[in-house]
Amino acid sequence: MAQMEALSITVDESKAGTRLDVFVAAHIPSCSRSYAASLIAQGKVTVGNATKKPGYRTKSGDRVFAAIPSPQPIEALPESIDLDVVFEDSSLIVINKPPGLVVHPAPGHANGTLVNALLYHCPDLKGIGGDIRPGIVHRLDKDTSGLIVAAKDASALNNLAD
Repeated sequence: MAQMEALSITVDESKAGTRLDVFVAAHIPSCSRSYAASLIAQGKVTVGNATKKPGYRTKSGDRVFAAIPSPQPIEALPESIDLDVVFEDSSLIVINKPPGLVVHPAPGHANGTLVNALLYHCPDLKGIGGDIRPGIVHRLDKDTSGLIVAAKDASALNNLAD
């Protein structure tokens, strides 16, 4: 069973009128608005004892409760695949992707992908969107070569997306 982090916040007057998904994202470290909306839609976030929609406008005094699941490993398995690393730090990695390398696992390409290689190369990946996975910022087709950026944590992914 997945671990959960419990969160309870009272909306103060300065945050009244904020969309619930935006409010939740602002109070969970490295949480995007879309991930907050997903948690709300799954019923993992309530206001008082009631479920609300992500666009619900908070009111002063609202008690927001959240049960945030711990990040879970994705089904892709780490694989030792040579990577041409152009840049790497604790938050992101830039790879020179060769032609012929598929980026994401998909039907017909369950392994041997850039994601499999990154899971092996970066054992320190943090949770992104509830999963332990690299945050691929953009895609290149299988037969296209070029630089590709992957975030190692949700904060880096959100900053790159902005």
